[in-house]
Amino acid sequence: MPGLSHPLIAARTRESRLVRALLGDRPQTTPVWFMRQAGRSLPEYRALRSQGSMIDACLDPALASEITMQPVRRHGVDAAIFFSDIIVPLALIGVDVEIVAGRGPVFSQPLRTPADIARTVAIDPALVTERGEVIADAVGRTTAMLADLSEERGEPLPLIGFAGAPFTLAAYLVEGGPSKDHLAARRLIHDDPAAWQDLTMWLAEVTGRFLALQIEAGASAGQLFDSWAGGLNPDDYRASVLPASVAALSHARALPLPEGVDRLPLVHFGVGTGEILADMATPDIDALGVDYRVPLDEARRRIGRDLTIQGNLDPALLFAPEPVRTAGVHRVLEAGLAARAHVFNLGHGVPMEADPDAISAVVRTVHDWRAP
Repeated sequence: MPGLSHPLIAARTRESRLVRALLGDRPQTTPVWFMRQAGRSLPEYRALRSQGSMIDACLDPALASEITMQPVRRHGVDAAIFFSDIIVPLALIGVDVEIVAGRGPVFSQPLRTPADIARTVAIDPALVTERGEVIADAVGRTTAMLADLSEERGEPLPLIGFAGAPFTLAAYLVEGGPSKDHLAARRLIHDDPAAWQDLTMWLAEVTGRFLALQIEAGASAGQLFDSWAGGLNPDDYRASVLPASVAALSHARALPLPEGVDRLPLVHFGVGTGEILADMATPDIDALGVDYRVPLDEARRRIGRDLTIQGNLDPALLFAPEPVRTAGVHRVLEAGLAARAHVFNLGHGVPMEADPDAISAVVRTVHDWRAP
């Protein structure tokens, strides 16, 4: 991490509402950002992305940085989330993958056999770093634009880096694409645990390096997304999935910090993970994202230790009448008082059909609210 030039110091993002809250402080104004805040819900995004593939957009520094900034300008959120995709590090190292509209990541060669897995894990994860100049460029462009916008607003605006958790990436690779039940991945856990471990620990290196790359280039926080962990029973999660997630996070946690920065905040989020929240709350994270299925005060009880909690408005409430939506936002904010600090977010990503004006209204409601 490049010392005093990093935004944590140079742009004072360590003093931002987001970073403070993630590390356990409770600002008077609750910070808010949204998963998938950049993207198809915004008309300016659709205009910008009229041509080219999703992966092409992620690997175009000028385009990726502009897309990252669009929701920050429009909605007034307290942080940007880097515009990318969890499969980008796999594309960087030469795995043949395409993001198919309306479906998601599709791999031309699913990992059906131990030999398939052995061939894939032979790829050097260090290629993520060696070929990651376009990612670092995009992050640098974004943090420069955030610094300019911070001056206008009088409030530091950090960038959040993100990466996919090894289980979610493994599920895509083994299935060949999205799946409703992730049966092939779950079967591999029991049928060939050695091959499963080889795959997930390799993915921990790949995705961990991707997250660390963003942080070194200027992101002030990092989040690990596990979209499919909720499909596992707790015993399988603890034994066969969590070790790889911890290994992925260790890449970011091991980065040297600028002088004067004690800790860089890391967040872990999973979908449908109400039964494994306590397992996900490992010592290497500072905040736990909670989906919309579990109230935040109940999530805090299940976690059993005082982490910052992030979440968790049901995205469906973005389509509700204003009084209903506002009441829902207030319920989440009140439940978030059970934790040491709270970062407001949705309990999943912004739906593509959501009205941008409703999203902006949620931000205003969060910013106007004060704890009783």
